[in-house]
Amino acid sequence: MPPRLTGLTGATLESAPSVCHTCVWWQSRRGRRVDKQRWIERAEDEWGAWGSIYRDDDGRVLGSMQYGHAGLFPRAAELPAGPPSGDAMLVTCAYLVAQSSPWVLQSLFLSAIGDARDKEARALEAFAYRYPDGSSATERFGVHRTVFPRDFLADFGFTTVRSEGRVELARLELGGLQPAVEGRREKAMRVVQEAFTPAPVPQQP
Repeated sequence: MPPRLTGLTGATLESAPSVCHTCVWWQSRRGRRVDKQRWIERAEDEWGAWGSIYRDDDGRVLGSMQYGHAGLFPRAAELPAGPPSGDAMLVTCAYLVAQSSPWVLQSLFLSAIGDARDKEARALEAFAYRYPDGSSATERFGVHRTVFPRDFLADFGFTTVRSEGRVELARLELGGLQPAVEGRREKAMRVVQEAFTPAPVPQQP
C-alpha cells in the first residue's frame, strides 16, 4: 500500500497521535473550557475534515496536521502577531511521530494547500518563528509544531502579514499558486533534508 493522506475527522481522530485526541488548546480561549466533541461537530458541519493524517506504506501513522477556517480557532486571536485573517484557512499545529521522517511535514503542508484551494479559501496562514542562526534541526522541526520555521514557510511562498518579536503571522495567497508549487516543494524538501543529514565523519588518516 503506498503512503497516503486521509482527512482528520471525528471518525479518524483515534488513529491520530494520542496527544491530539483531547487537546483543545487552539479551540479555546485562555481560561475557558471547550467540549471537543461539540467543536468537532461544528467544524465538520461548517468545513468538513479539519486536518490530515499521514500513513506509511504499511498503514502506520507518521504524522498529522490540524487546520480549518480561522474562526474555528479562537486561541489564534490571542497569539503574538495575531489574529489570523477571516478569509484564510489556518494551519494550527502538526505532529510528527518520528524525526526520521521529516518529509512528512512537507507532505502535510502540500495537502493543506490543496485542501484550502479545493474549499476556495483565499489564502493559507500559519504562525511562524524566526529561529536564531545555529538552531538545531530538533528545535526547528522536532515532533510537535504549533509555530513553524519562518524560512521553511517562505520556501512554500508564505509572506509576513505582521510580526511581534520573533513570531510572525505568515500568509500564502492561493491565487495563481499552481505553477510554482513543485519548485517550492523541492526547495522546502532540500532545506529539511539538509537539516537532518548528519555532518560527515572525518576520515582517520
